[in-house]
Amino acid sequence: MKHPTHEALRRLRLYGMARGLEDLERQPERNQLSFDDQLALLVERETAERANTALASRLKRARLRQTACLEDLDWRTPRGLDRTLIRDLASCRWVREHQPLLVTGPTGIGKTFLACALGNQAAREGYGVFYTRLTRLLDDLATARLDGSLARVLRRLARLEVLIIDDWAMTELTAAQRLDLMEVIDDRHDRAATVLATQIPVANWHRSIGDATYADAILDRVVHRALRIELTGESMRRVRAADQKTARSATPS
Repeated sequence: MKHPTHEALRRLRLYGMARGLEDLERQPERNQLSFDDQLALLVERETAERANTALASRLKRARLRQTACLEDLDWRTPRGLDRTLIRDLASCRWVREHQPLLVTGPTGIGKTFLACALGNQAAREGYGVFYTRLTRLLDDLATARLDGSLARVLRRLARLEVLIIDDWAMTELTAAQRLDLMEVIDDRHDRAATVLATQIPVANWHRSIGDATYADAILDRVVHRALRIELTGESMRRVRAADQKTARSATPS
């Protein structure tokens, strides 16, 4: 009966249970377990397998620029990180409450890493996440407008529970780009969480958007309710390069 059972589990796509059964059959103490205990182990294995598969799928769709998680945050280098705020963000309450999150600071300070780590945490909690740079997002929207798929793309973006937009406000927008961006922001306002990461201070965003009316409308939706992380200090790339140089010089030849 062993072989047919394995095949039946795979036909039913119960791959976790199938692998769990194989492992269980190799355990010498299996006969000491009751039927209920053995079944519970197989169900637990299937549940874990499905959860891992779903997470892997969410992370693949998220297209996070960096493989990052909150557990790997560097707390040794002073950057203005608030442990209490990071713990709160790790709970994903901001996602459930559809709050915008603004991550600002100089180049190389770790904004993208932090944004991706928060995206990774949200994916681990079961939320749909997507990472993009603003220029890429606007290019995709312009292409969608030309091929007639803009409405579908906007619906997909609106359904995302977490949208991470990196390199925000780096260049001044055209009239068409302002219109497309307004659609994205308005669709998500009070309905989903949006992360904006940039080295441009918030005070300069109005000028980057360009048109005063659109700038007021967009910033009203992303700034007033937003949580803010303002990173400060020296570039992490420069700090790590200096540490590596010091380590090499200290190594005896």
